Amino acid sequence: MRTEQLTAKALERVDFDKYLLANAVGKRAEEIANGAKPLIDIDLTNLKYTDIALHEIAEGKIIVSLEG
Repeated sequence: MRTEQLTAKALERVDFDKYLLANAVGKRAEEIANGAKPLIDIDLTNLKYTDIALHEIAEGKIIVSLEG
């Protein structure tokens, strides 16, 4: 899936709040960088941590909310 499509899908999951999405991607990317296991089943060899986080959010593997 192209980055634009992936971003649009992820934005839908956060009610089109781009700041909430950016914050969630950053936090999840940091978790992955610190050793958290990715929650998606795709080839991860050429993906950056932020790309993996965006995929997880777009696919609903990570639920993003304003609370907590």
